[in-house]
Amino acid sequence: MNLEDVAWFVALAETPHMTQAAQRLNTTQPTLSRSLARLEHEIGAPLFDRVNRRLRLNPSGEVFLRHARRSLLELRAATEHIHALRDPEHGTVRLGFLHSVATWLAPELIRAFRARAPRVQFALTQAATYELEALVADGVVDLAVTGPRPADEDLAWHTIHTEQLCLVVPRDHRLAGHDRVGIAEATGEPFVMLGPDFGLRRLTDDLLSRAGVEPEVAFETAEIATMESLAAAGLGVTVVPRPRPHRADPNAVYLPLTDDAAQRALGLVWRAGQPESPVLRRFRAFVLAQEWRAL
Repeated sequence: MNLEDVAWFVALAETPHMTQAAQRLNTTQPTLSRSLARLEHEIGAPLFDRVNRRLRLNPSGEVFLRHARRSLLELRAATEHIHALRDPEHGTVRLGFLHSVATWLAPELIRAFRARAPRVQFALTQAATYELEALVADGVVDLAVTGPRPADEDLAWHTIHTEQLCLVVPRDHRLAGHDRVGIAEATGEPFVMLGPDFGLRRLTDDLLSRAGVEPEVAFETAEIATMESLAAAGLGVTVVPRPRPHRADPNAVYLPLTDDAAQRALGLVWRAGQPESPVLRRFRAFVLAQEWRAL
């Protein structure tokens, strides 16, 4: 079915005089008549009744008009969508990020980029490291801010920020008066940990192993804030990134760790070698170039 014939049919239905419709379409009346005849032949039914030199939609024409209008609108929307995919000023970035960066890094990246590209939209997903890696690998999200570096070789990664790790103890703890400590000084203490699948848990386990510490895990949880609260309550010690200003638990002491491995690298992860929209490439380049820090 010829798309131009369908569009001309809609115009003719809206302007039931053949001559006026031809003028509106910038064509001739015979050309428009041939277009209508082709369409009616293909459908197998007349679409208009001829009444006093005017065209009036018959029941078949009314049915076809409803579907034709809807189809033309869908085709126009599809064309606009494709243009948006090719335009770095438009489109949607599906961004995932850790819960622990939801109050600072993720909003900062989005705010800074939207200052450059205000028409770009974001679809946001918060999850744990292992969940974000799976979402990126499955194509559910385009990019994710996570850490540490994923083991999956099909995922590309680039560090964008590094956090100092701290040992969190209650205010009356024996180590609370220190300026900083090594993780070995927590030997014998009960630990509050994230679950085994979490990225920070893997970092903590590695840090303790390097120091020769075999921790007693008193509690496992799914939130860093819960770990801090349990430590502040004297139910164990924990390892977390240095808190952002005004976000530390007031009943806890955060002691920077002196160990060489006492850092958490946060990075951007994406599927390597996959087709990407211009807006996605632009956002990733913006983040990796650290341009967001200057805005």
